[in-house]
Amino acid sequence: MAVETHTAADAADAAARRDLAVRAAVEQGLVGGAPDAEPLVCLLDVAGIRASAAELTAAFAAALPPGTPVLHAFAVKAAPLVPVLRLLAEAGLGCEVASPGELALARAAGVAPEQMVLDSPAKTSRELREALALGIAVNADNRQELERIDALAGAGPPASPIGIRVNPQTGAGTIDALSTATATSKFGVPLRDGGARAWLVRACAERPWITRLHTHSGSQGVPLALIAEGVRELHALAEEINAAAGRRQIDTLDIGGGLPVNFASDERTPGYARYVAELRAAAPALFDGSYGLVTEFGRSLLAKHGLVLARVEYTKSTGGRPIALTHAGVQLATRTVYAPAAWPLRILPYDAGGAPKPGAPAVPVVAQDIAGPACFAGDLLATARELPQLSPGDLIGVPDTGAYFFTAHYGYNSLPRPAVYGFRVGPRGEVRFDLARPAQSLAEIVAEAGGAHATALL
Repeated sequence: MAVETHTAADAADAAARRDLAVRAAVEQGLVGGAPDAEPLVCLLDVAGIRASAAELTAAFAAALPPGTPVLHAFAVKAAPLVPVLRLLAEAGLGCEVASPGELALARAAGVAPEQMVLDSPAKTSRELREALALGIAVNADNRQELERIDALAGAGPPASPIGIRVNPQTGAGTIDALSTATATSKFGVPLRDGGARAWLVRACAERPWITRLHTHSGSQGVPLALIAEGVRELHALAEEINAAAGRRQIDTLDIGGGLPVNFASDERTPGYARYVAELRAAAPALFDGSYGLVTEFGRSLLAKHGLVLARVEYTKSTGGRPIALTHAGVQLATRTVYAPAAWPLRILPYDAGGAPKPGAPAVPVVAQDIAGPACFAGDLLATARELPQLSPGDLIGVPDTGAYFFTAHYGYNSLPRPAVYGFRVGPRGEVRFDLARPAQSLAEIVAEAGGAHATALL
């Protein structure tokens, strides 16, 4: 049985690297408490990203016979930054893309077509044509899309590996919006609907070039047991299709991703070894080497390794409620602002020099709101959070934001995208920063808002 490869010591090491990076970011002028300093920056821990990628590949390698084909395709939507995709490619990971933009990012990162998978519930003919021409694996979402692939492929089999996405209809987790295996999910062929299973078997028999099946039950809020149940259903369907075909037509199972992230502490738990253990318990034959595997993890690879660092611009008290007004809000943590119960984030207080701010008795600890800069009342990262009393010029760190937070900017109030830096810590504690995405300029905001067409509607 696989065991977890990360420990509390790993979490402590990551926290120590983070604190070194915060101080260095202030010292090197990336962000600061001074009025004229940059008020906001986002950081990615390169060592942490590498460690997560290594943990993923090791967990599956330990469970599979040597030589079993495995592609770990990073879900680009989780962190659509070309340097991140290139870093993961160097660690042996491919890309799962779900739009022309994500495909363009993966290609810009140098990811080979055979290391990509195209998923989306609404692929256009143009997207499909491009993927088939490049030899990128395609997971068809529904019957109509499969018929479209028939037409595009013509008389011969497609050059790309072709799969069908299946919705096992096994149920929802605690966050409805991220549960993709419900009875009425928009994704995939609903396996338990009347006649659907028989159609899937028949569709594969009619198309011997369908060699893959795909499922993905959801991510944050979906328990591992539910994910494993969906994968078990996928494996059983593959066995049924192969038995009907009289040969091993389905040779690869794309089992998606979905490992949830712990947002409550620095611990990376659950880990990939536990994920594999859950799958092995539910579907032992999945790991006998008879099927190649594809995974599509995203949040679990990047979330723990991102940090938002923002200046406290003002503090105030309204109706007896202390409020710290910062530069980090809905533009970076959209899900937290609009669904705080589902997406709580920690707040780490630092002083103006980048040192962790001590609590009581050195500094009073009070319940205070952490507010963002956007012009609506709900732009809050935390409400009544017990923290050392914050003052203007202090900094707040918002950890666990490396996926789906600052990498997916929300342009409310035309707030600019902040700079993103990767950081590395040397053996003597020295910190090197590398620019992964420059800050968005005001000129770029104007250009995106049609600045070159100012008189078009006159």
